[in-house]
Amino acid sequence: MSRIGKMPVPVPSGVTVSIDGSTVSVKGPKGELSRKFPEGISFSLENNQVLAARSSDEAQQKAVHGLSRALVANMVEGVTKGYQKQLEITGVGYKAEPKPYGLLFSLGYSHTIEFKAPKGITLKATQPTQVLVEGADKEVVGQVAAEIRSLRKPEPYKGKGIKYVGEKVRRKAGKAGGK
Repeated sequence: MSRIGKMPVPVPSGVTVSIDGSTVSVKGPKGELSRKFPEGISFSLENNQVLAARSSDEAQQKAVHGLSRALVANMVEGVTKGYQKQLEITGVGYKAEPKPYGLLFSLGYSHTIEFKAPKGITLKATQPTQVLVEGADKEVVGQVAAEIRSLRKPEPYKGKGIKYVGEKVRRKAGKAGGK
């Protein structure tokens, strides 16, 4: 039995969980999330807790048992607290401006880059060099943050670019130079 898969997922007050076959929907103050799970994994709602069970001990079912429970736990946490990722922009003249559709980046290219926020995601530029990605779906928040970072990855010589807050950029020595 999977150690993570057999743990119940507590459902806080104000959150409703509906189970329809292999589809689980979670609704809360921060939004609504729904996900279809593979055959063989079943969910039940007992005493304000969601329980995950597998139908057999096949390798494929064992592999997705704990994953399915963790995904439901992330859905419940997402609709109650939400998820966020912070990015910081380093470089002279590099900045992000908030726009109604998302953000407008100036990253040292000959043109500016418009980044449109997907549905359910809010993008904020708290400062011109700080970007905050917020949303209820953990996967989408992480994917949007990774796409923003890929616009200008931090380079190893001066450290210019977009990086996660707390990320360490491994720096290289420049040319030895001199005579």
